[in-house]
Amino acid sequence: MSGIERLLEIMARLRDRDGGCPWDLEQDFSSIAPHTIEEAYEVDDAIRRGDFEALRDELGDLLFQVAYHSQMAREEGLFGFEDVVSAICEKMVRRHPHVFGEEEVKSAEAQTRRWEEHKSRERSGRATGGGEGDRALDGVAGALPALTRSAKLQRRAARVGFDWPATDGAVKKLDEELGELRAEMRSGGSQSRLFEELGDCLFALAGVARRLGVDPEVALRTANARFERRFREAESQVHADGRSPKQVSIEEWLELWARAKAGESA
Repeated sequence: MSGIERLLEIMARLRDRDGGCPWDLEQDFSSIAPHTIEEAYEVDDAIRRGDFEALRDELGDLLFQVAYHSQMAREEGLFGFEDVVSAICEKMVRRHPHVFGEEEVKSAEAQTRRWEEHKSRERSGRATGGGEGDRALDGVAGALPALTRSAKLQRRAARVGFDWPATDGAVKKLDEELGELRAEMRSGGSQSRLFEELGDCLFALAGVARRLGVDPEVALRTANARFERRFREAESQVHADGRSPKQVSIEEWLELWARAKAGESA
């Protein structure tokens, strides 16, 4: 029995109405989806930490999620794991005609453009009704992290000409949105207005990141890790001094922060 066969057998056993796991039997696509997303993030985390032993385990967890959804689909007569494998194999061959066919692609950038063209044709083929064909923003998943989705929406719009001629335009738009946020704050704007203006600032910031070729989600995760690292260093110093963090003034916190930051670059 192959490893995949054993995995699918285990998954089927967990979902067996006669002696399966009570928790697994209660699950459906919606309840499992958050676990699938979480496992994908844990794969990313292992890669960022350079922990390849953890990566092996996390990839296994992610594979298990594919088996889980496939088993539930099989139970409902929708498709099975084999259909999932077949579909991705066909898609990869179809979208790489320069590898499996006669087409030529000169660079990774050219391949990215061709990939999106293939996807666009596939979306057009699936489109039904309305007579408008493929739309620029079709297929951008709603469940993506907000910053990632912002950048992707803007990339799609840019392909049909809705884009700044230069990065400076995106930066000016960010300055404009920040100015509107500051104006609302000064005027005591309502919570809903502040909410809206802050969202516009984040969207504009994602636009700057896109123009710079930076993934905003990755940049923010990196900033989160940097903040956590520096704050923990500052907090450790507070505890080493025998004090409670609540006894530390903001001025002292900023000084400790500056030391932690300086220590990283020393």
